[in-house]
Amino acid sequence: MTEDRPGPELPPSRGPVSAAVLAYLRATGPLPRAEDARRASPYGDDLQLALYLCYELHYRGFAEVDAAREWDPDLLRTRAQLEDRFLSALRADTPVHDSVEAAVKELLVEPAEGTGVSHYLRDEGELWQVREYIAQRSLYHLKEADPHAWVLPRLWGRAKAGMAAVEFDEYGGGRAERVHARLFADMMADLELETTYGHYLDAASAEMLATVNMMSLFGLHRALRGALVGHFAAVEITSSPGSRRLAEAMRRTGAGSAAEFFYDEHVEADAVHEQVVRHDVIGGLLEEEPHLAADVTFGIDATGFVEDRFARHLLTAWHAGRPTLRNTHIS
Repeated sequence: MTEDRPGPELPPSRGPVSAAVLAYLRATGPLPRAEDARRASPYGDDLQLALYLCYELHYRGFAEVDAAREWDPDLLRTRAQLEDRFLSALRADTPVHDSVEAAVKELLVEPAEGTGVSHYLRDEGELWQVREYIAQRSLYHLKEADPHAWVLPRLWGRAKAGMAAVEFDEYGGGRAERVHARLFADMMADLELETTYGHYLDAASAEMLATVNMMSLFGLHRALRGALVGHFAAVEITSSPGSRRLAEAMRRTGAGSAAEFFYDEHVEADAVHEQVVRHDVIGGLLEEEPHLAADVTFGIDATGFVEDRFARHLLTAWHAGRPTLRNTHIS
């Protein structure tokens, strides 16, 4: 077995496809059949967990899994089948704007009466709902900036310089204690949540897994570099106003100083990032590769699509007084 730093533990399966992937990772069984992967619901728990397991091998891996599995050709073939199912569904289901300009323009407009998660938590959310939200989002924020870093070798000129500048900020500007993933972990500690990387994988909803998986999908494929830039733009452009609302939610619910600081930091930083992403990253990319405009638009709109699905999952459960986490209740 290849020596590797221990990662998180493998989670329980959520269906036959993820069960087969888990068995293969443990070297106790075969991979799922291609027809099983093709039949799996593209946004369902089973496929999303299976895909997350495959992708996580490119991040920190798992404690029980040989690091050499990252480039196992049979596992990569299965991952490609799962990716095709997911990407095909995203392309079919995402309403896409006619142009990058139209998609960005809509991101810049704040709704007069917002009904999203940040509005709900700011106006009426309870501390237990804040804690659930943070536990779910930890699957993304504890690897914040990592999926986007994969696009750097695939850019050049102004786009690469702008992307690197924003990523440098995300990684704390060279200061370990200011890395945004570290700041998020500090917030989790304030909220008395487990800060271990990957701890809430089994608790996270399929909707949350899909948001993380989409970033990995775009980041790991050079052919999808335009979609990754679009995703990055959607995150950075909408982050500042959303973070302002979440900072207010943290103060209102008494979430703690680290929670307030995390979102206050993003209000300021992402207001600057938004300008860099629009003018340098998107502008530079399309100056060099104008044929990628449709992919950038798709990345922007697919981000809205998966985030809206996640928001509906949270708000539907919360309005009914139900928890949003699987197998875990945070009181």
